Amino acid sequence: MLTKTILAFAISGIFAATNFAPALAEEANATPAAAARKLSVELNALAPSQKGCMMTFVAENDMATPINKISFELAFFNDKNAVDRVTVLDFRDLPLGKKRVRQFDMPGVKCETVTRIIINDTPICDGPAAGECKAALTTHSQISVAFEG
Repeated sequence: MLTKTILAFAISGIFAATNFAPALAEEANATPAAAARKLSVELNALAPSQKGCMMTFVAENDMATPINKISFELAFFNDKNAVDRVTVLDFRDLPLGKKRVRQFDMPGVKCETVTRIIINDTPICDGPAAGECKAALTTHSQISVAFEG
């Protein structure tokens, strides 16, 4: 009698596992795909130039589709924590899974006075659906200047 009870529990456990396995597999497959959908932009360096300040960014598109053209509206804060300027930078194309280095020489900007940069918007994002670029955006800085999205 005891072996029949144990056998019944074992069989019911197998049926329960079979019913939950597809749901667990589906959830496991969905999580990495959702996590991989990001648009990473890194502030890599600021260097004085003849015009002002050379800004170097590293961008990587890990979204579901390539980006044919993208621009970012950036706000630059000075050493008094005031917005010094707002400008739009054209990052051109960002293919899937490839890192791209983009440099911009900002005339009249002194690198040593830049304390923070914020990405306000993505006015152009050709490729992904509307709003996906801004939603997938992640930012970080390799230098002491804060960089936010």
